[in-house]
Amino acid sequence: MIDEHRSKGTETAMDFLVRIDTSRVHDLPADDHADLVRRERHRGRELMAEGVLRRLWRLPGKRANIGLWSADDADALEQALDSLPIRPYADIEVTALATHPLTAEGPLPR
Repeated sequence: MIDEHRSKGTETAMDFLVRIDTSRVHDLPADDHADLVRRERHRGRELMAEGVLRRLWRLPGKRANIGLWSADDADALEQALDSLPIRPYADIEVTALATHPLTAEGPLPR
């Protein structure tokens, strides 16, 4: 499998596993909630187009998601996370990721 963000010429990018708990968003009044969700989806699509937000999964049974994010460094990731409209209402956990020696060897032959 080719590492997409590195194949685009951003070899210095770091990968991060980001968990975002959105439970508090659901306490907002309905109109505020709808507006926030609309703005968050728009910003999320922008981050995906930029290659910052690479993959995103829901966590079944929870009001949370987990995503694979790429940024030049932790400061750049923090800027991206701060740009999320949902940020004031979200609890965010970030784990920096490093290449495992097994995957550094390249793909297995089929």
